[in-house]
Amino acid sequence: MDRPLVALILAGGTGTRLYPASRSNRPKQFLSFGGDDSLLTQTVDRAAFADETYVLTREAYADEIHEHAPDAAVLTEPEPKDTGPALVYAAHRVREQVGDCAMLVLPSDHHVAGDFRGVAERAARVAVETGGVATVGVEPTRPDPGYGYIEPGDPQDGYFAVKQFREKPDRETAAGYVDRGFYWNAGMFAWTPEAFLQEARESPLEPLVDALDDGDSSRGFDAVDPVSVDYAVLERSDSVFVVPADFEWDDLGAWDAIERLVDGGSGEGEDDNDNAVLGDALAVDAADNVVATDGHVSLVGVEDLIVASFDDRTLVVPKDDAQRVRDVVAELRERGLF
Repeated sequence: MDRPLVALILAGGTGTRLYPASRSNRPKQFLSFGGDDSLLTQTVDRAAFADETYVLTREAYADEIHEHAPDAAVLTEPEPKDTGPALVYAAHRVREQVGDCAMLVLPSDHHVAGDFRGVAERAARVAVETGGVATVGVEPTRPDPGYGYIEPGDPQDGYFAVKQFREKPDRETAAGYVDRGFYWNAGMFAWTPEAFLQEARESPLEPLVDALDDGDSSRGFDAVDPVSVDYAVLERSDSVFVVPADFEWDDLGAWDAIERLVDGGSGEGEDDNDNAVLGDALAVDAADNVVATDGHVSLVGVEDLIVASFDDRTLVVPKDDAQRVRDVVAELRERGLF
């Protein structure tokens, strides 16, 4: 490309569905889940081909970022209001500091194996050549209700126009999406700062863009509500394109993902009864469970459970209800115990 490539890594979330390993003072991007390096460090290393790397986080995590990404520049969002305002702020700051560039936006908590660089650079080229927004779409390996989906439209040269974004469906609808050739929305994007900010000016985030142009981020964040970038910008735009990915991908968003991570050879192992284990566990007449612990867990006569035990907290939930961990966290927050 005729401009530098900037990798922007999102590391401001907590990872509530991986409670109790992930808590407000120990977000999941700083954890390793079976590897030697944290998820954040793995993401930074994966994007090492970029000319510059930024990490976008919240103020409470800013100091610790340097332990996991010592060579990255750190941006601190003024207020956590979901990915929409955060990315407008980041794009504005990157444009100020780097100038005309391509931005590659990456979550800090994904498992990726394969030709990531090739797909990422292709997405960046698509963004520059079209003057629009590129998103990475992953071919589904199963009908998963935990992911959003992308319906591709007209084919282009190695990518597609996006016909429609689909929110997280029920399992039956997800199966239909897979049959119809939809992609998983991997939450990875590419754009030039100017193109993205122009799209944001035509969205509910316009007051934030205007305030940032005036140098007043506090006023700008006060003027907008929390909103995802998908809803605020991407779903409203006619200039969004999906670049298919041919790498192995998983969003480590909930405990059921650990089972897939172990099956893929990245975890500590799976026993003879198909229990996926991270840590020290003993299973007696127990099968098809997910166990994660920083101590020891023993299971007797149970099946299809998630058992996660860290510090003084233990979570037990059926695997099919892995997404409901957020309900536990909401209740704990209400009680001031998260």
